[in-house]
Amino acid sequence: MVTESPVIETAKRFTGWYILAAVLFILLGLFAIIEPARAVVGIAWLLGWLLILGGVAYLIATFRGGGAKRVFFQILSAIAFFIGGLYILTHPQLAIGTLTALLAVVIFAAGVFDIITYFRLQREHPSGWILLNGIVALVLGVLIWVQWPSSSTWAIGTLVGVNLLMTGITRLIFGMAGRRLIRHATA
Repeated sequence: MVTESPVIETAKRFTGWYILAAVLFILLGLFAIIEPARAVVGIAWLLGWLLILGGVAYLIATFRGGGAKRVFFQILSAIAFFIGGLYILTHPQLAIGTLTALLAVVIFAAGVFDIITYFRLQREHPSGWILLNGIVALVLGVLIWVQWPSSSTWAIGTLVGVNLLMTGITRLIFGMAGRRLIRHATA
């Protein structure tokens, strides 16, 4: 029986985990697209806990010293993170509404900048894709804003779901290509 090199074994193990992670991304993305209202609540909870953990990190950083002024601002940052995290955990619908309004503004602004970029680069390197992306972003930003706050139940969950789905598909393709390269290298 021929044993494989440790590098090949490690590459196979890595691509196996990579493919598994890709499938999990795809499943989470599909769930978020199918159930955007539930997904957005999960996102709000995650954000709340991340802020609380950030507060803990700032609090731990105060013990590193560095002068009274630095410690004071570390403690203020820790308090702000704690309060923000607790507020999101205790008022998730309000947090979701605020995040959705911010999302609409950011997407709209990105669309404006893409359209400006298209017209600025039109003579040098014209790309209709930049213009199309800008127009789609403008429309999406306006749709989210006009339907706000009712868009809060679907916008973030759906967009995160699409992102997770596309990330999973991309990673799956990459992992499968890695597996083909490994098979080709060992053949």
